[in-house]
Formats: sequence, structure tokens, C-alpha cells
Amino acid sequence: MALHGSREVVIESSLEGILDALADVAAMPSWLPVYKQAEVLDRYADGRPHHVKVIAKFMGVVDPEVLEYHWGPNWVVWDAASTPHVRALHAEYTFEPRLDGTHVHFNLTLEQGGMRAAVVSKWAQKFVLDGATDGLCNYVAAQKTIVDDAE
Repeated sequence: MALHGSREVVIESSLEGILDALADVAAMPSWLPVYKQAEVLDRYADGRPHHVKVIAKFMGVVDPEVLEYHWGPNWVVWDAASTPHVRALHAEYTFEPRLDGTHVHFNLTLEQGGMRAAVVSKWAQKFVLDGATDGLCNYVAAQKTIVDDAE
């Protein structure tokens, strides 16, 4: 059984600023708490991450995953290879620039492996959906503050 969830948020940043934040996968554990480590394995010709090795930890379960990223002009998608705990993971961001920032829509499809649906549902709700939207929003705001302070 697959779990589906989505969240939306408006981030006070340009689309390019958000894409740059998502491309900084080494920082991902700071705003998406389910990931404890993230390492780029290889990159596309433009420098954006292609395959990323992450260590996911939830409810005491440590699950190494390899994420495959795909990038578009107003979207980012990643899929995880199957693990003993997660059979399939598909996450996607779509973006729409607006006058007040960028509208961000995040969708998640997760098919659990060895975990019960209720446990996975709670985990996805708390850690992935909130982190993928609110956590990203906070990270982008912090990066903008650092750049503003440097100028």
C-alpha cells in the first residue's frame, strides 16, 4: 500500500534561489530531519546533483538510500532505490513564481517495505512533508539572510 501526501507553501525567494537551496544536498539534513547525512555521488553536466546517497533515520530505523534527482525549469523530482524498509519513494517539487515569492507544491509517494502503514504515515506527515516545505522555507530564509548580511 502506498502513502500519498502533499503540502504547499509560498517561499519569499526567487525560483533560482530555491533550486540552488535544493541543489545544496549536503545541507539537506539541516532542514529535512529524516536525513542524517547526504553525499553527492555524481552530478549532471550543469553541476546539479544526479545521484545522492542519504542516511535516513526514523523511529530508530536507519535506512541508507540512493536518491536519483531529475531537474526541470520549474520542478525537481527524486526517486529512491528500493531498500528493506522503503520499497519506493517518489518526491517532487513544482514551483510557480509569484509577486510575493515562489509558490512551492511538494508531493510524496511512499511505499513502505517492512514498516506498518500507520507508523509510516505518522513519520511521513511529521518529518518529510513538514521538513520538505517548512524546513525548506526556513533554510532558504536563512540563506537569504546570510547573503544580505554579507553585502
